[in-house]
Amino acid sequence: MLIALLVFGGYEFFKDIPSPTKLKSQSFPVSTKIFDRNGTLLYEIYADRNRTPIKLSDLPPYVYQASIAIEDKNFYQHHGFDFLGMIRALGNTFFHQSLQGGSTITQQLVKTSLLTSQRTITRKIKEALLTVATETLYSKNDILEMYVNNIPYGGTAWGIEAAAHTYFGKDAKDLTLAEAALLAGLPASPTTYSPFGSHPDQAVRRQKEVLARMVDSKFITQDQANQAMQQPLKFATDAINIKAPHFVFYVKDILENEYSDQLIERGGLRVYTTLDLNIQEQAEASISAELKKLKNYRIGNAAALVTDPKTGEILAMVGSQNYFDATHDGQVNVTIRDRQPGSSIKPLNYVTAFETKKLTPASMMLDIPTCFNVTGQAPYCPVNYDGAFHGAIQERFALGNSLNIPAVKTLAVNSLQTFMATASAMGISTWSDPSHYGLSLTLGGGEVTMTDMATAYGVLANEGVRVNLQPILRVEDYTGKVYQSYNPDETSTQVDELTAGNGDPVPVSQVNPNTEVQRVLHRAPTYLISHILLDNGSREAEFGPNSALVVPGQVVSVKTGTTNDIRDNWTIGYTPHFLTAVWVGNNDNTPMNQALVSGITGAAPIWNDIMRFVLKNQKPTWPDQPSDIVNANICVVTGLLPNPASPCQTRSEFFWNGTQPTTIENSPQAIFVDPTTGVPPAPGTNVPNLQAQTHILVSDPFTQNFCLDCTRPVDDKGHTQYESYNVNIFEPHINTTTPVKQ
Repeated sequence: MLIALLVFGGYEFFKDIPSPTKLKSQSFPVSTKIFDRNGTLLYEIYADRNRTPIKLSDLPPYVYQASIAIEDKNFYQHHGFDFLGMIRALGNTFFHQSLQGGSTITQQLVKTSLLTSQRTITRKIKEALLTVATETLYSKNDILEMYVNNIPYGGTAWGIEAAAHTYFGKDAKDLTLAEAALLAGLPASPTTYSPFGSHPDQAVRRQKEVLARMVDSKFITQDQANQAMQQPLKFATDAINIKAPHFVFYVKDILENEYSDQLIERGGLRVYTTLDLNIQEQAEASISAELKKLKNYRIGNAAALVTDPKTGEILAMVGSQNYFDATHDGQVNVTIRDRQPGSSIKPLNYVTAFETKKLTPASMMLDIPTCFNVTGQAPYCPVNYDGAFHGAIQERFALGNSLNIPAVKTLAVNSLQTFMATASAMGISTWSDPSHYGLSLTLGGGEVTMTDMATAYGVLANEGVRVNLQPILRVEDYTGKVYQSYNPDETSTQVDELTAGNGDPVPVSQVNPNTEVQRVLHRAPTYLISHILLDNGSREAEFGPNSALVVPGQVVSVKTGTTNDIRDNWTIGYTPHFLTAVWVGNNDNTPMNQALVSGITGAAPIWNDIMRFVLKNQKPTWPDQPSDIVNANICVVTGLLPNPASPCQTRSEFFWNGTQPTTIENSPQAIFVDPTTGVPPAPGTNVPNLQAQTHILVSDPFTQNFCLDCTRPVDDKGHTQYESYNVNIFEPHINTTTPVKQ
C-alpha cells in the first residue's frame, strides 16, 4: 500500500514537470496595455514576445561575457548550481541589507522559459530537477545561447537581438561594449534599470557595475571599461511606440510596487489611467514652443504637471522637454525629482500664519534691511529679488509681490517647526529634521517635488481639503477581472461634503499621508490665500497689470518662484477644477540667464498657455466664500482701523471672523530726529542737535516705533535707503543658510 502511494504521488508530481526540450519553443503571454482616460493606448508594456534567435558564434564575445560577469561568473565551472554564489547572496542579504539573487544562468533560463514565478517549495524542486536535466542535455554554450535568446530585457524585447533593436536600433552583433554592458544589466530588473524608465541614472549605474564585473572576471581590461563608461549612448527613439512616456513609466513604477513582474509583463493587464492625452499633448507643445524662444536664456529643459485638485487625477505629466533626448537626460522625470521651489513655497508659509491666527492679510510687516541673528551662526540678511526695500507693507501685498523680508518675518512668527508641520500635512514629503533648514525655507531653501507641490496647492484649491494624487482609474486583466479601481466622483462628493461647512481639520500631528481625502486646514485661511493669489492688484506693483499670470476671462490663483542662483523657475496656479505646475531649468543644475529673476519669463508663459487650453470652455469660477469670512475697512498702510482724529486712506479686506483688527491707527506724535539722517537715532546712541518733529510711528513683530514718514535718502535707481535693523531669533537649532530669492 505504501509503495503504491509513493508511486502515485511521484507520478502526480513528475507528470507536471515540463520537458527541458521545450526550451527551444516559445510561449505567448498576453500583453499589458496602458491607456489614457478616454481609452487611447499610451504604451504596451509587453506584447507577444519579440524574439529573434541568434547564434552565439555570431556575437562579439563581450556581449555574452557581460551577462556571465554580472549574472553567473562561475558559469563554466558549475553544473547548474553555484553554491558559493548562493551563500554569498544570502550573506549580502542578511548582513548588508543588499537583496541579491543566487540563481545561475541555467536556473534563470529554466525559470523564465519553463516555470511560473510562484515561490513555492514544489516549484523550487521542479526548478532543481530541470536545471540538472538541462545541464545534462545541453552544452554550456547551448545553454548560454538559449539564455541570451530567451531572457526578457524589458517591454517587448525578449532575447539579445530584440533588445539590441529596441534600445539601440542595431543588430546584436554590432553592439559596442558600452551598449552590451547596459543590456546585460537589464534582465535582473528591466523596469528598474531601463534607460527608458523613470530612473535612467539607475541604468547607467548598472552598466558601470557590469563593466566592473567584467574587469574582475578578466573579460576586459580596466582601460576598456573606462573607455566604455565614457562612450555616449545613442538610443533608438523611433523603436519605442509610446505616448506620455514619463507618465507611463511613473504608472509602471506604481504597478511594480503593487503586482508581480509576471503579472505586469505577461498577465494581460488593462490599465486605465487618469491622463487626458489632449491636455498632455498641449502641455508638450507649449513646452517645446516656449523653449525655442528661450535659447538665449540658457534654459535646456522644462516640466509640467496638470491635475484636478478636487479628485487628485493627474491629467498631464511632462517630465522633460524630450524624453528621448539622452544627451540632456531626457528620461529624467523632473515632476518627481527634488528641486528648490523658490518663492512658490511662500503660500504655504502664509497660510500657516493665517491658520494659527497669528497674522491676517492686513497684518503689516516692515520690508526694510533686517538681519536675523541666531546663536552661533552668521547673521542671515535676506534681500528682495529687485534689490529694493518697500517699507511698510501688508501681508496681502507682500505675498502678491513676492517680497522676501516679510516672508522671512512671517516664518519667524510661525516658527520653523510649525511651518514644516503644516507643509507636511499639506503634502510636502521631502522635509524632515528642522535642524537641516532655516529661515530661508520660506524662500525655497528646501527641495520639493512637483507632485508634492501639486498636492499642497490642491489643499488651497480645495479650501483646506487634501486629496492625494491619483494616476490610475482602473486596473483589470484581459478577462475583465478587476484588480483595483478609483472613482473620482466619490472623491469629488467627499470634498464637497467637507467644504459644505466650516468644520475643524484633522490635527496636523494626526494627518495620515496615506489617507486619500482629509481636511487638513480650515476653510477660511485657504480662501484668503487663494483670494490673494487671484487678485491681480495684489501683485501689480512688481508684475504689472498684464503679466503672463493673467488668464483673460478667468479667475485663477497663481504664484511664481525663482531660486536665488537662477537654477529653478516655477509657476503654479489653480482654479477649483484645474491645477497646473510648470518648472524650467537645466537637469544638470547649471544656472539660467539672470533675466529670469522676475519669475515672469520662463515658466509663466508655458503655464499661461496650458491654463488657457484647459479653461477655454470653462466658465470663470470664484472660490466659494466661507460663511466665517468677513469684510472690514482698514488703513491702506498700517492695516489698522481708521483713527477719527487723523483719518487715513482706507481699503476693504477679508478676514477670518475674529481676526479682524481692533487697534486704531496711531496719531502722528512728536519724536526726536537726527537732522543728518532724517530718522530717529539708533537706541543707545548719543547724537547731538536732535530735532523735535511730528511723525507717524508703526511697529511690526520685530521692529518697534519705526518712523513711517521720515525723509530718507534715495539712490540713483530711485530706491529708498532704509536704516538696517537686527532681530534676535532665540532658536539655536535653526539653520539660516541657503538664501534664495523670489
